[in-house]
Order: sequence, then structure tokens, then C-alpha cells
Amino acid sequence: MNLTPAVTPQFIKTLFPNLVWELPNNDKVIYLTFDDGPTPEITEWTLNTLEQYKAKATFFCIGKNVDTHPEIFNKIVSKGHSIGNHTYNHLKGWKTKTKDYIENIKQTQVAFNKHYINTESQIQNPNFINLFRPPYGQIKPKQIKQLTKKGYKIIMWNILSIDWDKSISQETCLENVINNADSGHIIVFHDSLKASKNMQYALPKVLDYFSKKGFEFKRIPE
Repeated sequence: MNLTPAVTPQFIKTLFPNLVWELPNNDKVIYLTFDDGPTPEITEWTLNTLEQYKAKATFFCIGKNVDTHPEIFNKIVSKGHSIGNHTYNHLKGWKTKTKDYIENIKQTQVAFNKHYINTESQIQNPNFINLFRPPYGQIKPKQIKQLTKKGYKIIMWNILSIDWDKSISQETCLENVINNADSGHIIVFHDSLKASKNMQYALPKVLDYFSKKGFEFKRIPE
């Protein structure tokens, strides 16, 4: 049984005020995010689905996947979405020495620099992608301090779709989002094979549901 809350408890946000949990606004804007890509079998489908609703999003990419699939990485960029750093090897911050954790993040930036193609749709400085999300949401205070000093914006979330959990139904994954999301909320989906069944069911319905209510989907600003 999954005990992960779909909605981030307020006390957790209070404990870590330097992390970005939401982006409050009065403009009916929601921020979709996708972790763990680029993934050949999933990413292009995700990009096409977002395009149908003129939606922009933020993709927190694993450096190793960027090195393996640079053409898909650049397709994300060319479509006008934001890129974020998700470490090179999807590290658990709580189990990783801070020095090693920072080096792993730097390694991802190297992958970005190596493969990022300058296009008319360029929206970020490839020399320093400042958006970062810790895998599993695990990060130590020392890691937060060092990354903040280096200029990173550590992006967390309000809403987890919990799409990665195969024990929950597709309907539950959808309900986790549409029953809880609101303006300014940051929502987590996963750009991975593990999450694909739930994500591919829920994402189009989330886009349709909120679009009909007058919401826009925007990328997280750098």
C-alpha cells in the first residue's frame, strides 16, 4: 500500500522554506513537470500530447539519459519547454555524500552543455541550467545550502500524481491531480517507462479538464 501523500503537507513546506513548492498566481496557471527523461518510448508522446493543448512544461532530465538520447533532449528544448537538472544517475541525496552529490549534478550540466543546440526556441542559458529537482525528493540541508549558493532553484511540488506506483489505478492517478491541483501548483509526472501506463492515461485528461476550466500550463521560470 502506498503511503506517499498526493498533496505535500504544509508542515513539510514550512520546514524547508528555501525550496520552491509552488508559484502562487492569480492567472489560473498550473506548472506540469516531468521527471526522469528523456525516454525514447515516452518523451515524444508526452511532447505531442502537450502540444495538442498548447501546454508548456518543465522536464527534469537525468544526465545519463541526456547523453544517451541527445536528439530527444533537444526536441524538448525546441518545443519551448524548460529543462531542469535531476542528477546524472538519479541519486538519493540522503544516501550520498554532499561532495559526490554536487559533482553528479555538475556532470549533468556537462551533458547539457555538450548536447544543447542553440535554436530559435532557446529559453535558457545552456551554460547553466539553474532549475534542479532532487530525485525522490531526498536532499540534505548541506546539499540545499551548497546548491543555493551556486545559484540553483530547487524545485519541489504541491501535487504528486504517483504515476510510478503500479499498485494504484489509472483513475486514482488522475484523481490525485484533478481533485487537488489549483492555480500556482507544481505537479509531478514521470517521463519513464515505469510510470507510462498511469501517466499516459492521466495526462490528456488533466490537460483537457483544466483547459476547459480556463487554466494555462506554463513552464517554470528560470
